[in-house]
Amino acid sequence: MTDPLTPTTVFKCLADDTRVRTMLLITREGELCVCELTCALNESQPKVSRHLAQLRSCGLLSDRRQGQWVYYRMHPTLPDWVHQVLTTVLERNAHWLSPDTKRLDGMGDRPQRARACCESKIA
Repeated sequence: MTDPLTPTTVFKCLADDTRVRTMLLITREGELCVCELTCALNESQPKVSRHLAQLRSCGLLSDRRQGQWVYYRMHPTLPDWVHQVLTTVLERNAHWLSPDTKRLDGMGDRPQRARACCESKIA
């Protein structure tokens, strides 16, 4: 990300149901892997990965590798106003995101989530 984030850029990046749900889940959790997002969003891995790539190229997300998994979190240089917008939307729209958070919460704690979603990809 070389250009500063403008409101137009941010809102264009979030102008998709899958991308805004992804950002709100990551805002809520701090960091999620692709398999967790696939489960929570009830979408295919290629679709989730494509949207994650768009969010990264917009400068909203960054990633880190841990073994064979990639974890996504908000970009560390995101302006405070972007954090505030996402936090406010999350707080005021918990009911809208509820099906996604229920699926994610059903995965249990992170170590259990990793076994539930990522090990099945290994076997």
